[in-house]
Amino acid sequence: MNLEYALKLLAVRFGDKLEKPTTFRGEYTIRVKNAEDLPEVALYLKKDIGCAYLLDITSIDHYGSEPRFEIVYEFYHLDAGFHLRIKTSVPEEKAELPSITSIYATADWHEREIYDMMGIRFRGHPDLRRILMWEGYPYYPLRKDFPLEGKSSDEGEIAFSRPAPMAGGPFVTRPESHSHDREPRANPAF
Repeated sequence: MNLEYALKLLAVRFGDKLEKPTTFRGEYTIRVKNAEDLPEVALYLKKDIGCAYLLDITSIDHYGSEPRFEIVYEFYHLDAGFHLRIKTSVPEEKAELPSITSIYATADWHEREIYDMMGIRFRGHPDLRRILMWEGYPYYPLRKDFPLEGKSSDEGEIAFSRPAPMAGGPFVTRPESHSHDREPRANPAF
């Protein structure tokens, strides 16, 4: 099995469900047109092609565009030594897609992190709860409309947060007074 043969097998098996593969610097990316078809593609990659290793799942926020979110899956064939990237899009109004945890156990924490940081739900996930932020935290910090300085929240006995100074950090003793100019989303005038 090699990458070119795997791409041909995917094209024959899924046809119109996939867009034509693209390449950049020797890395191939295939887009699944409908996110609902993703588990079927993932199962085929694992069982028939031999991509037994799911390296990572990431999410991208295309704020201001529709569909707003893009999910990127990184698969690897251990024996043949090739990498394959699979992408799919998720609209903002229904930020949900099927989980692939039943196919790749490693998807568990990746999907939880995407849910926690971006607010994208994975239908069928066995334990979809926050992994970095506390339960009840009302925001999704990696969305592009989340201000860099953060937002206030108060969960009483559980946790709290306050906006951070924009020019802060461990080695700054006094933030600049004009720091809100660099972050327009933090400026209430915008």
